[in-house]
Amino acid sequence: MSCTRILDKVYEYGGGEDMPLLLQLRIGLHLLICPGCAQEVERFEVTRDILRNDFLPPAPEGLEDSIMALVAAREETSAAEVFEAPGGLSTRGWAISGIIIMVSLVTAFFGLNFERIAHEAGMSFLLPVGITIGIVLTSYGALFIGSHLKEFSERFGL
Repeated sequence: MSCTRILDKVYEYGGGEDMPLLLQLRIGLHLLICPGCAQEVERFEVTRDILRNDFLPPAPEGLEDSIMALVAAREETSAAEVFEAPGGLSTRGWAISGIIIMVSLVTAFFGLNFERIAHEAGMSFLLPVGITIGIVLTSYGALFIGSHLKEFSERFGL
C-alpha cells in the first residue's frame, strides 16, 4: 500500500481498535518500513490524545445546575418578551425614507444628459439602471416588511 493510502486508513479509523486485524497488520508493517509515515501517525495519535483529554478543561462545580436553572427561567418567559426589539424606525420614518428613495430614483437622471447617454449606450446603459432601481426597491420593501412583520400579521390576521 502507498503512504497516502496508509495515512488515509489511519485517519479514517482514527487509529482506533475498530480497525480490521489484517489492516492493522498491513499498517504496522508499513510503519516499520517507512519512518515518515511512522512519525506522521505518532503526531496524529498525540494530537488525538490531546484533543480527547487536555483540550477543554473540566467544567467548574455547579456550572451544569446554574445553566439548567437559566434555561428553565428562559422557558417561563414568553417569546415576545425575549425577542422584543428596542426602538427602531417607526412606520412614519419608514414611509418618509421610502418617499425620499422614490424621489431620488426618479430625479437621479435630471442632472445628466439622460437622453443622449441612453441613446448612445442603448440597452447597455438602461439594463444596469433598471437592475439597480429594482434592487434598491426590493431591498427597501423586504426590510420594511421584515421589520414590521408582527404588525402586518396582526393587521391582516395572518
